[in-house]
Amino acid sequence: MSETQLREQAAHWWRTSICDIAPGRIAYRGYTIEELIDQISFPAMIWLMLRGELPTPAQERLLQAALVASVDHGPHAPSIAIAQMAVSCGLPLNGAMASAINTLGDLHGGAGEQAIELYDEVLRRSETKDMNEAAAEAIDHFTTTRSKYLPGFGHRFHPVDPRADPLLALVDAAVSDAAVSGRYASAARAIERVMRERKGKLIPMNVDGATAVIYAELGFAPPLARGIFCLSRAVGILAHAWEQTGRKDRNKGPMPKQFAYKYQGQPKRSLKEAP
Repeated sequence: MSETQLREQAAHWWRTSICDIAPGRIAYRGYTIEELIDQISFPAMIWLMLRGELPTPAQERLLQAALVASVDHGPHAPSIAIAQMAVSCGLPLNGAMASAINTLGDLHGGAGEQAIELYDEVLRRSETKDMNEAAAEAIDHFTTTRSKYLPGFGHRFHPVDPRADPLLALVDAAVSDAAVSGRYASAARAIERVMRERKGKLIPMNVDGATAVIYAELGFAPPLARGIFCLSRAVGILAHAWEQTGRKDRNKGPMPKQFAYKYQGQPKRSLKEAP
């Protein structure tokens, strides 16, 4: 194989449609960096990188709202707590951020992705059934095959998540302007109705459920809901990690030293008593 063929093979191996880098040239999805700087917002840049085109103003507004809503939820959020502990153990900011983001799995950070999958199941079933009936079947399927906890609904801290209604109001406005279809908002609200009927009380949508509506209405694949959540929560993680650098805590644990954990193992024993 010739050197030219080897170079072509290597170039093909690392092929991408996202960025075009050459001496004196930086372009993203065909737009030069000179055009983009000071001309588009960061949410629009996220959209461009993920979708290949610039968003409409309505799409950009919805994406920005979802990003703002998920930035932080205080030190009782595991990712934020871990960022603080990591800094207190001597990690630099990037190490603290990596440690924190790595906790954003299925149980903390993954609810948005799972909620979109749930909404998709509702909409699939609604092709042949009433929306409420479709929601009931989708709920039963999810709780039977995946988890008894329904992603995107209820909150361990907030009786009503204050972030959900403003986000849904923006979706409704976008539906009125024909910017999005509203199908996913309808599926999510059908789940709320069914859960209210079954539980005898409202199990309201939380921020994960509401942002999942936005991401789905905007056409993002379910895994990207988690990815975009990571981008949003990284801002809060960075802020808390930076705040921690100004403190004198060392090797900060999950509880202050005056609070002991509970030992549940064997009582004190002696090797002399061993058989």
